[in-house]
Amino acid sequence: MTQPFQLPDFYMPYPARLNPHVQEAREHSTQWAREMGMLEGSGIWEQEDLDAHDYALLCAYTHPDCSGAELSLITDWYVWVFFFDDHFLETFKRSQDRAAGKAYLDRLPAFMPMDPGAGTPEPTNPVEAGLADLWVRTVPSMSADWRARFRESTENLLNESLWELSNINIDRIPNPVEYIEMRRKVGGAPWSAGLVEHAVGAEVPAVIAGSRPMRVLRDAFSDAVHLRNDLFSYQREIEEEGELSNGVLVLETFLGCTTQEAADSVNELLTSRLRQFENTTLTELGPLFAEHGLDPAACAGVLAYVKGLQDWQSGGHEWHMRSSRYMNGANGADGVNGSDGANAAGGRTGQEATAAAWSPFALSGLGVSAANLPLTTGRAEAARARGFSHVPFQRTGPSLLPDFFMPFTLRLSPHLPAARRNLTDWAHRMGILEPQPDLSGAQVWDEHRLLAADLPLCAAGIHPDGSPDELDLTSGWLAWGTYADDYYPAVFGRTRDLAGARACNARLGAFMPLDAGPTPAPANALERSLADLWGRTAGPMEESARREFRQSIEDMTASWLWELANQTQHRIPDPVDYIEMRRHTFGSDLTMSLCRLTRGRRVPPEIYRSGPVRSLENAAMDYATLLNDVFSYQKEIEFEGEVHNGVLVVQNFFDCDYPTGVAIVNDLMTSRMRQFQHVAEHEFPVLYDDFDLGPEAREAMDGYVGELRDWMTGIMNWHREVPRYRENELRRAARRPAGIGGGVGAGIGAGAGTGAGAASGAASGARPLAPWYGPTGLGTSAARIPAPAGARP
Repeated sequence: MTQPFQLPDFYMPYPARLNPHVQEAREHSTQWAREMGMLEGSGIWEQEDLDAHDYALLCAYTHPDCSGAELSLITDWYVWVFFFDDHFLETFKRSQDRAAGKAYLDRLPAFMPMDPGAGTPEPTNPVEAGLADLWVRTVPSMSADWRARFRESTENLLNESLWELSNINIDRIPNPVEYIEMRRKVGGAPWSAGLVEHAVGAEVPAVIAGSRPMRVLRDAFSDAVHLRNDLFSYQREIEEEGELSNGVLVLETFLGCTTQEAADSVNELLTSRLRQFENTTLTELGPLFAEHGLDPAACAGVLAYVKGLQDWQSGGHEWHMRSSRYMNGANGADGVNGSDGANAAGGRTGQEATAAAWSPFALSGLGVSAANLPLTTGRAEAARARGFSHVPFQRTGPSLLPDFFMPFTLRLSPHLPAARRNLTDWAHRMGILEPQPDLSGAQVWDEHRLLAADLPLCAAGIHPDGSPDELDLTSGWLAWGTYADDYYPAVFGRTRDLAGARACNARLGAFMPLDAGPTPAPANALERSLADLWGRTAGPMEESARREFRQSIEDMTASWLWELANQTQHRIPDPVDYIEMRRHTFGSDLTMSLCRLTRGRRVPPEIYRSGPVRSLENAAMDYATLLNDVFSYQKEIEFEGEVHNGVLVVQNFFDCDYPTGVAIVNDLMTSRMRQFQHVAEHEFPVLYDDFDLGPEAREAMDGYVGELRDWMTGIMNWHREVPRYRENELRRAARRPAGIGGGVGAGIGAGAGTGAGAASGAASGARPLAPWYGPTGLGTSAARIPAPAGARP
């Protein structure tokens, strides 16, 4: 069979090693699969299928240091999960029987009781029998926290198979962002990460398990595993199985390019995710350990887990090179671009030894064949350099605005004029427009800047049916988020005071008491305005809603620390990390949660946590955040020296020019809008039936969909109408005195700005703020380090 594309050069910085207990695990898993009914008579596998796939070799490469008994247990889990995948394909995907598939999946959680001593139903098929056996062999040695996390990832892996089945039923290829998010669940790598904890004997402490660094490590690991699998399995999935959920096909469709070009782009994204993993490990784990006071043993355990994830990446790659399940050198390929040793090894099972060319400097011995692989590639290093070499403050000219796809009609609140007056009065009362003590008496905002932002116009579009009080409240939150995101770079950005920013975040929590009680005396306008808004908003809420609302605010403020840290490194973010963090920096969840407040009691909370609702919300968020990036490009790139802009991220990733970057971002916005429509029209009715929602709850959810439409149209109209992103306003803002933050940030309805505003004071005679790439602080005034070539003066 002709290979559809040539496998690219892979970035693989960690050579694979082989566990010496591989044969023991191979024999054990074969006997176990037969006992569970997975082989002869199953209609899915025969002995030769299991031998050819050689899952023991996969586990021996991905878990090179565990004991023989542990390797056998891990191998049994992988035999089970691959059997489930093939069983679901043959039984439900080929027949496209969603109803039967759902009934089949609904039974499986019963075989994963949180109490290891609890009973389980009688298994009716090999998947149920295998899961029941594995669960009782695995969970007794692990904490309740790990059991809950592992059960959740297992359920996600199982249940999201319905998402793939639904797409096959309507011949739908997902967009890139949707695909990455859903592939994490159905692809099973988060589940694999859980087994890594078991294999290395070191659980991630519960206190940090949900933190951003640990989530990013898990997600970057998962994305790299899945994208690598997509490259090797394209031929099998697309040409033989009729699959639509494959990253190469997704990019081939989205970019309108050749299969080879799509494969190369998938590999570029795979490399970017691996570098994100490295960056998070090196820059975020240390502060995380210190923040939570982890003892040395806990820190060592987390690092053992990180090493286990690295071993999985390199071992998984080696197995893909050898397994007959995938496209590689033994399956009609012209060879893999890489070392000769890797080409020779491609497609062979663990029983076959490969003799590489001898070198006195080469590693030798069992399990080191992959050490011949180059640790990096020219393309990978060129991309790495681009990510750190962006020249700030380059002249861009006015932002390019494409023909945006917006299928919904704008509605505006009739209370807009009053809301404008009220917001200005409120901002004065809160001290937002006054000189700030922590800026030596300088201002972050003046009244002109507040009026130029015209945030009540955004609120009037987001909540066209809101009462006057509700419109004032939404306007206030929009103003607070945008002001706060200007405040952070002004106070902490140019001095790179990340510790101060963290302390500011911690203090803000005192002004959002979960019991809606009293707060400390505010020290500045930021705290005073937050206390006022919190009391007016959270007071009438139930405790659970109040807790979720506070979390949305804390997620937003925490994301500004991420921006400050990236800006300190002068690093353009990885595309996936950017998209996901941008939802927080924009304050999307905060304003969306205001929409949910009036509907919460009529809709079960699990509905809002369901896959279709999160998919709908994320699609809307991405449309709005990317829209903002297009409008704010000149403001952020030319005037603020920013690295947090979706167009710039696309330019950096694809190494393309500005117009091409805008076109790609606009295509992504369009695909996210079409996904929003698809979820509302096709997935919500199924969700209603799955949860057996009554008429009132269905009406409430339909109303929520309508409010998200208003949310997007209101944000679109606001961007088109306000002077905030026009060049004359940008030049006026650039002449403000020192102390005013150059970055109008990525707060609610704003651009992603943490730039230091080097142009500030240019016409006023005030001392300009120091740019990010220059030294600051006592004793550095004479450094006179020149700006990078091409930088805007």
